[in-house]
Amino acid sequence: MRVLGVNAVFHDPAAAVVIDGRTVAAAEEERFSRRKHGKEAVPFSTWELPVQSMRWCLEEAGLKPSDLDAVAYSYDPALASEEGPGLDPGWERLRLLYVERAPHFLATALPGLDPNRVVHVPHHVAHAASAALAAPKPAEGDADWAVLVADGRGENTSHLLGSYSTKGDLEVLARQPLPDSLGMVYEELTEHLGFRRSSDEYKVMALASYGEPTMNELLKDRIAYLGEGRVVASRVDWEALAPARRVGREPTHEHADLAASVQNRLEEVLLQLVEWLHEQTGLCRLAMAGGVALNCVANSRIVREGPFDEVWVQPAAGDAGTALGGALQIAADLGDTIEAMPGADLGRGWDESELAAVLDEAEVEYERPDDLALEVARALSEDALVAWFQGRSEYGPRALGHRSLLANPSRENNLERLNRVKGREQFRPVAPMVAAERASEIFSGGPLPSPYMLFVHEVAPQWRDRIPAVVHVDGTARVQTVAFEDDPLTSRLLSEFEALTGLPVLVNTSLNTAGRPMVDSPRDALECFGSAPVDVLALGPFLVRRGGSGEGRS
Repeated sequence: MRVLGVNAVFHDPAAAVVIDGRTVAAAEEERFSRRKHGKEAVPFSTWELPVQSMRWCLEEAGLKPSDLDAVAYSYDPALASEEGPGLDPGWERLRLLYVERAPHFLATALPGLDPNRVVHVPHHVAHAASAALAAPKPAEGDADWAVLVADGRGENTSHLLGSYSTKGDLEVLARQPLPDSLGMVYEELTEHLGFRRSSDEYKVMALASYGEPTMNELLKDRIAYLGEGRVVASRVDWEALAPARRVGREPTHEHADLAASVQNRLEEVLLQLVEWLHEQTGLCRLAMAGGVALNCVANSRIVREGPFDEVWVQPAAGDAGTALGGALQIAADLGDTIEAMPGADLGRGWDESELAAVLDEAEVEYERPDDLALEVARALSEDALVAWFQGRSEYGPRALGHRSLLANPSRENNLERLNRVKGREQFRPVAPMVAAERASEIFSGGPLPSPYMLFVHEVAPQWRDRIPAVVHVDGTARVQTVAFEDDPLTSRLLSEFEALTGLPVLVNTSLNTAGRPMVDSPRDALECFGSAPVDVLALGPFLVRRGGSGEGRS
């Protein structure tokens, strides 16, 4: 079966194509439109159709719209209500009208598509499928997964607990009705702390490490587990706990303590949810998705203290991932055997001749070294900042060695340097990329390997002074492991860097600047390189050096 998946409801518009149960392509619209999360466009762009990513996915799959057996749209208007606790009737009426008309919008955007082939998939079911159906298949034994989905909201619920059978059948064990929502409470906190809700929640997670959960007792009746897979997560009087932070002002200790307190309550309630889920299913593997599943600190606590032997989180756990999940669910419903997601590098890629043509058109001086990994390792050992553009782009919010900004982890000031380049708050950490075979020597307390940067790990005390740029204030790091069989070039880069420095670790952060989506195309990469104090651009097999001698380093 040939299935196109579409997300275009709340935010993060995206598309994916699944053929005969195999994930072929997936991409977020922001990578094409250059509007981060699809939010900086015209009013109501929250529901922007992912026209460019849909068309690209079909092209990558070699399909025409008329070839599709189904289109999965990750929101079901039949489950939604125009009125209810926490819902704005006018807003919901508009949302429902949009979703009900979506088949016709899609047919207009994709000429030749039969609108009758559009299927509405419940939002949280699409999230669940993106986790459990895309998860790795065990080498032996059954492939059943318990599944936890938690985010701000779906049609009329905020989380789902259930299990997937080997055949792809979902059994829902609990749903959380609105307005109670763990994700919504965290969004409200994000806004109170002066950040953008539904966008900057990871900044709150970083800020929490600077505080203590001093307000935990005050929040226990506001964010709590009720039993039977249900929670209370109601509106909190934030001002009574800490004054709102004005945008542009530095967060105070009071703000950090509030962030730490809510983070702690989130972790405690999630642990209780997964304990109940394990009791109900008896399964040993847990798959997770939804925006809350991007909270890598909470994920790690679930691994350490929860009852499951294995925890797998969808790399595109936010709403973009529902495009893939919706397509996988419909493919399973139509009888396909679903293959595991092959990796997160599901987006656009360019071959060598195409990259050279872009460089020639831009009239940029470049070279093609005999050993790219060695040349880049030398530059990094000399403290260059390197824009690393290789292969297909990542699906989801993490840079995983395809659209990355790399640096030397032994220089403590590289954290401040990178945050300045990217226009980020100075309290935010950057992540380590480490050779998979060396990871256990340096990092502990989380699952290894960890290829998608979705868990935090303790940094061994003897390594903290050796790689200070990637060690957070609490002694942890959000690790990405790189295996040779998954990414031979980046693996070789790490090996060459270790040969030069003794360190099998690099700083890895996303290749973008403040307010901009991650670089996707070679033109994006050149624009970023030209506007930011980055020393070297590795664009496929080619190197572009700033001034040819390290000029422009910050």
